Amino acid sequence: MSGAEGFEGAEGFEGAEGFEGAEGPDGAEGPDGAEGPDGAEGPDGADRTAGAEGTIGAEGTSSAEGTTGAEGTTGAEGTSSAEGTGSGVGGAGRPPRVPPPRVSVEDGGRPLPDLGPLPLVLEHRVLKSLLGAWALAACSPEETAAVEEHLGDCGPCAEEALRLRDAVGLLHPAESLDLDPALRTRVLEGCLDRRPPRIPVPEWAAAYDAETARLDALLQDIGDAEWHAPVRLRWFDGQRPASRRTTVAGVIAHLLTVDGLVAVALGLDDPLAGTPAGNGTPTARTEAYWKAAHFPPTRSVRGPWREQSHSLVRTVSFAGGGSGKLPVPYGGFELSLRDSMLDRAFECWVHADDIADAVDYPYDPPAPRHLHTMIDLAARVLPVSLAERRRAGLAAPPRRTRHLVPAGAPGRSLRLEIEGLGGGEWLIPLDSPAATGSAAHEVAHVALDGVEFCRLAAGHVSPEEAAAGQDGDREAIRDVLLAAASLSRM
Repeated sequence: MSGAEGFEGAEGFEGAEGFEGAEGPDGAEGPDGAEGPDGAEGPDGADRTAGAEGTIGAEGTSSAEGTTGAEGTTGAEGTSSAEGTGSGVGGAGRPPRVPPPRVSVEDGGRPLPDLGPLPLVLEHRVLKSLLGAWALAACSPEETAAVEEHLGDCGPCAEEALRLRDAVGLLHPAESLDLDPALRTRVLEGCLDRRPPRIPVPEWAAAYDAETARLDALLQDIGDAEWHAPVRLRWFDGQRPASRRTTVAGVIAHLLTVDGLVAVALGLDDPLAGTPAGNGTPTARTEAYWKAAHFPPTRSVRGPWREQSHSLVRTVSFAGGGSGKLPVPYGGFELSLRDSMLDRAFECWVHADDIADAVDYPYDPPAPRHLHTMIDLAARVLPVSLAERRRAGLAAPPRRTRHLVPAGAPGRSLRLEIEGLGGGEWLIPLDSPAATGSAAHEVAHVALDGVEFCRLAAGHVSPEEAAAGQDGDREAIRDVLLAAASLSRM
């Protein structure tokens, strides 16, 4: 820079010169013989003491300050506001010329910025008149805030607002985002009405086809970690509730092994091939599968289970309706193929509901027509279950009769009334499995909800909790409800 150099060649601050030894370019002297530092003379022989610094053009005239730490760069400063500190008049005790830091709005006494409009202050009568609009969510944000603040202080208005909000809920019922469980059935029926299948699925296998598809949709919608969520399988062992702890993948493995009984009866591959399964009961087969696995079941079990369910539906469809009488052994008992497919549909739904509870997934009961067939199967098997309990000494012997009723003859009966969708009425013979139900010999009446009856037959509720309405012979009612619970198994 012309005059005192601001940086290049500048040395320290000592001597309070622009910088010690700072000279103008090429030793340029100030006007009137003014020299740079150390004895530089301004006009009229004015001495420039230490601290006098060259300025632009080395002003040796009145602009050059000789004593008070004249600076060297533009504006007669050495560097940016650099001052002489080591010597010179007023150099040491003088306050710094560096500007102080900027202060915040709060510390400077300046007004705070406007944060928005102040809340509305309304009279009680005005706020009360706004309750209807508030219930309909038709108030402005300011009015809504004022009403809700008022509701916290005014009891009568709060009660009125609650009544209005409930009334709005009746006018505008909340719509569920979940798909209607009957949607799949309606879509398939619409498609089949337009183009009937060349090989239809038998009616008694339709429930199994639908329930396996619903469970598979649930399994596709859960994450990997949820396959290891704990699930407790529950049933009634004839005398008391029983349970077994497993995982979501373990439940699917259980369905795979028990469905394998139907697969073997149809000549398909057994998922337990080469694995000893004890007495061949559903429980023994499941335990054998779990023990044979080197690791706990994972989501990989879904593929074999789904492929097996498809194979069962295809096979019974090609076999035709006459195959429904084919026996399917379950170890200690056997069912016809027709009833076995209904039994597998029922268990698929029950365990799908167990899985849904474990992973907090919404799951609805089966379609009413499928639910009705499942209830009908349980009602038809109830007399056999009741007779087995009598033989085991777990049920009271028939009263008012000295011997069992002959096969096909009417005997004492219990009217089982199932309410709700899929419901109906069944007369359950009490004295012999081979007897026929008779309204003329009715001694008791039990009313149950359809889903609640299925939960009872699955061993998920106790007989005492299940009966919604009872009338007549209390002992007969108790025996039938216990027989229904005894239909369950793992």
